[in-house]
Amino acid sequence: MARVIVDVMLKPEILDAQGQAIARALPRLGFSGVSAVRQGKRFEVEIDGPADEAALAEVRKMAETLLANTVIEDYTVTAES
Repeated sequence: MARVIVDVMLKPEILDAQGQAIARALPRLGFSGVSAVRQGKRFEVEIDGPADEAALAEVRKMAETLLANTVIEDYTVTAES
């Protein structure tokens, strides 16, 4: 069994309202030195067998089909060691 991580983030040109709200809240909570925040999603997919190229391709297909809205989001797929 292997774990594959899919990180999904809004594309840079898409306004991240939630990230902006977090960035504005941080100074009020006593945190300084943060110029921007981008908010995203993380999926941990446990697969049967090794995280070989065929398995990673299948997880990429999952990301394209369901996990990410590829019109406004980018994603990365990595095998966890």
